[in-house]
Amino acid sequence: MSSKIDCRTRFGVLTGVSTGLIASVVLLSACSERGKKETADATPEAVVRTVERRAEPLTTRQPGRLEAYRSADVRARAGGVIVERKYREGQTVARGEVLFRIDPQPLSAALDAARGALAKAQAEHDSARDKIERYRGLLESHAISAREDAEARAAEARTRAEVLAARAEVRKAELNLGYTSVTSPIAGRVRRAEVTEGALVGLDSPTLLTRVEQIDPIYVNFSQPAAQVYAMTRDLRAGKLQHGNEASAPQVHVTLPDGREYALPGKLLFTDLAVDPGTDTIAMRALLPNPDGVLLPGAFVQVRMQGAVNPNVVRVPRESLTRTGEGAIVRVVDTQGKVHDRKVRAEAIDAREWLVTEGLKGGEHVIVQNVAQFSDGMQVRIKADAGAAAGTGKTSAKTSGNTSGNASGNTAGNTSDRTPGTGTQNNAAPVEPARAGPASQAETH
Repeated sequence: MSSKIDCRTRFGVLTGVSTGLIASVVLLSACSERGKKETADATPEAVVRTVERRAEPLTTRQPGRLEAYRSADVRARAGGVIVERKYREGQTVARGEVLFRIDPQPLSAALDAARGALAKAQAEHDSARDKIERYRGLLESHAISAREDAEARAAEARTRAEVLAARAEVRKAELNLGYTSVTSPIAGRVRRAEVTEGALVGLDSPTLLTRVEQIDPIYVNFSQPAAQVYAMTRDLRAGKLQHGNEASAPQVHVTLPDGREYALPGKLLFTDLAVDPGTDTIAMRALLPNPDGVLLPGAFVQVRMQGAVNPNVVRVPRESLTRTGEGAIVRVVDTQGKVHDRKVRAEAIDAREWLVTEGLKGGEHVIVQNVAQFSDGMQVRIKADAGAAAGTGKTSAKTSGNTSGNASGNTAGNTSDRTPGTGTQNNAAPVEPARAGPASQAETH
């Protein structure tokens, strides 16, 4: 009996010990799993975007000033008093259309006097010529001397010259009388009148009456820094950049003073062959269509012109790029979830994306949010950027040149822009010309 009790007691003790061991093992296992989970939860999460390499057309952005395609000062070429203005200020006129009338009466009287002088000179010439005819037979019969014959011939030559001078005076008087009707030398828009009826004009010097300007098409004059031109030429020769459409002149776009982009592009016409020593820039001129007069001469605009194509551009969000004393860096995550600082070159920004030209090959996972929270060598968990698709296909102004500051896009130095093939995005919608009909016949001449 005692042996049975002892066995039961021992079995009970053993059973209690086994139960404790099992409970301890289960508890340790649960703690281990919870520790692993807590360790996994402690690993920071990095929102990344997979970047791609592609060709980007690069353009320069420079300030420019609009200039009329043709501009003519209308001046009084005959002296007199303005008696009538025949146009409305701002009106579109054709070439040869009368703008002002000067009192013609004094000049008409001068023409009559010139005609009278011509008639007198013609009569004197006729008399001198008749005298020569009569002297011809007398000279042969020695009825007159050779001296008298020579004097008669000289008188005929003198009167003939007086006839020519009188005819010139008549022509001059006719021109002056014609100048009393002041006409437009070109087709275009007439600006405000500089004189009013009753003004005495054209006596001491040709008096400015008004100006006529043809603004369809219209010029835009701008300058590009010589250093920028040299750098682009060097990169083209080295193969870093490629020429755009060589079959046609580079396209030019302008942004109006109110920040909106003009809808109609123009083309580059002229590039100077010398550098301005005062500004260290190269002068350029482009021609823009202006059928409805949206562009006005003298206005300052921003000019964008495509210069070359960079085939190795990688776009990264503005928040991804950080500038340090050693240059610009972006943080990329490898396939093992490890962060690496990558030194890059980014001198241009387009909307909210930096255009990286060196340092990235495409396909990297770039951290796009809270970049300052991560450091080189840190282990992270990768999370794809949900807004990556929404960030593509944007177009806006960018700035290039010598850049400084941080990834917020503060820049200094020369400025440039790009024109991607997907379209154009600006502060507001482009200015669409609101044509009510075809361009005036006056501006087509």
